Amino acid sequence: MGLRRLLIFALVPLALCVWAVVSQSRSPQSNAPALRPNELGKVLILEYHLIEQQETRWARSVEHFRHDLEELYQSGYRPIGMREYIEGKIEIPSGTKAFIFTFDDSSPGQFRYLVRDGKQEIDPDCAVGSLVAFNRQHPDFRLRGIFFVLPAAKEPHKLFGQPEYEAAKLRELVSLGFEIGNHTLWHADLAKYDAAVVQKQIVLAAEAIQKIIPNYRLSTLALPFGSYPKNPELATHGSYQGISYAFDAILRVSGGPAPSPFSRQRDLMHLPRVQVPGPDLKYWHDRFDKHPAEVFISDGRADTVTFPRALESGFNASRYKNLKIVTY
Repeated sequence: MGLRRLLIFALVPLALCVWAVVSQSRSPQSNAPALRPNELGKVLILEYHLIEQQETRWARSVEHFRHDLEELYQSGYRPIGMREYIEGKIEIPSGTKAFIFTFDDSSPGQFRYLVRDGKQEIDPDCAVGSLVAFNRQHPDFRLRGIFFVLPAAKEPHKLFGQPEYEAAKLRELVSLGFEIGNHTLWHADLAKYDAAVVQKQIVLAAEAIQKIIPNYRLSTLALPFGSYPKNPELATHGSYQGISYAFDAILRVSGGPAPSPFSRQRDLMHLPRVQVPGPDLKYWHDRFDKHPAEVFISDGRADTVTFPRALESGFNASRYKNLKIVTY
């Protein structure tokens, strides 16, 4: 009995040690600090153009686009819609970072159908196909983003190419959860034209889309070349042949991350973007990894806004009177 007791006493500490090692291996992130919400941080509005097999100045390769999705997801970013950003209704999980997908010029690589046995299906190698597949794998990475389309551009930029499927593509984008934005009729440089042409470009672009999707409101304009009209107010509102328009937000082509939707510094008529491809996405991704206090981190609730007490003077209290403020 004495020997058995000695063996038991000797083995118990060893067993506890083994259990501790196993427990650590099963939960390697148990000691990792959680990101505290900061809904006054900056938001990446990512700007994509071509999605093709090879990477060029204006083309993101399919491989790199899929890598973007994976890296953003693993780094805690979750997509929000442009409308969510405009209205300040952010519904992503607590501790995750908000960002926005934007796609300019409606090229085929953004949305392409493959036709098999007379039926169309989304090409898995286009941007929409990659996003749908990623969403199936990661349902918390929602199908959100905005496509700035060209209803009267030369092919292949006229509503993603494939003329027989133009209407089907616009309707499917909306049904999937994406938004459609105004990019003028055919990518007109608005700084070069008089007031009548500027308003015609904007109004007829909206009309063309509304013929396919009745009553759809294009609430955001992405400026071709980033050029405002000679009269900048015509970018925000105007009319043509009795048809009026008014935008809630206008996007530029560069400028870095955008202010928080709750920030006093946000200017919806001059929103900056981060171009992809190029070095900017990696630069800001790395910077926010090193300085997480600078990026928008959600509190997981649409009816509250949470941020460090030291930033309270930057909160746009006059616009968001109905939100509950939580500071720490």
